[in-house]
Amino acid sequence: MVWFKKKEKKFFIPGDKINRLINSNEGCIATDRITIDGCKVGFMYREEPNQNGNPDSGWRFMAGDESDEYMDTPENHSVYQVNTICNYDKDIIPLLDSAPGTAYIRDENGKLVLDEDWEETRIMNSTYRYIEQ
Repeated sequence: MVWFKKKEKKFFIPGDKINRLINSNEGCIATDRITIDGCKVGFMYREEPNQNGNPDSGWRFMAGDESDEYMDTPENHSVYQVNTICNYDKDIIPLLDSAPGTAYIRDENGKLVLDEDWEETRIMNSTYRYIEQ
């Protein structure tokens, strides 16, 4: 029998450098483009939280340049505390109280702005459902 060791991820910000920035222990999903590569959040959306015994915020964070193939690979995203992702990109903090169904995208000026087209895109394109697999 051959045993395979799961590849250990090398985080852009080591765990001992994560500071408490928000008063929440809720979880979220983020891609490795943020936590491994150190990219800023380029797209974020909030679903109804999936309360399966774990505190879920409903937030999903991506750099915004991930391909469908990248997103279809479960190893490319993980569950984190929202506070952890705040350490990677403090710009998200003022947006965290937004209602489920809300999405933000980073504009050409580098600012996270409301993505008013997201709802339509989400309904027409099931690619955003990959994250729950």
